[in-house]
Amino acid sequence: MMRIHRGIAAFAANNRAATAIEYGLIVGLIAVAGVGAFSALGDSVHGAWGNIATAAKTNM
Repeated sequence: MMRIHRGIAAFAANNRAATAIEYGLIVGLIAVAGVGAFSALGDSVHGAWGNIATAAKTNM
């Protein structure tokens, strides 16, 4: 019984898992922000290439 208590106390004192979860959440938030930024950038680039294609068709 004492070994179980020591094991639970050691597990509770270990902060590695909490740190790993925090880093995982940070990486997830960065990924979500990146997807949003690339999506917005993709829309504007698509619009710019569409304008170039239209101008090329009209002027040729």
